[in-house]
Amino acid sequence: MTKPVLIDFHAEWCGPCKRQGPILDDLKKKMGDSFELKKIDVDQNMDLAQKYGIQVVPTLIIEKDGKVIHQLEGVTGAETLEGYLKPLL
Repeated sequence: MTKPVLIDFHAEWCGPCKRQGPILDDLKKKMGDSFELKKIDVDQNMDLAQKYGIQVVPTLIIEKDGKVIHQLEGVTGAETLEGYLKPLL
């Protein structure tokens, strides 16, 4: 089994995205290599944003073994994200 992937769909102009970024960085420091973090700028990757049906930024997607497990819109706290990731480890 592969480790879970947390995908952060964001945009440079997005205020809430600027708040979400440090939350994700801190979570990555805390949990280390137990999950993979990918940051996707929707303006530079419109094809991926369309593939995942992104309507709102920030949107966080948690995947496991290539399947979307959770999709969260808006700023999401580290505790919430950790709660979604830990069962997938």
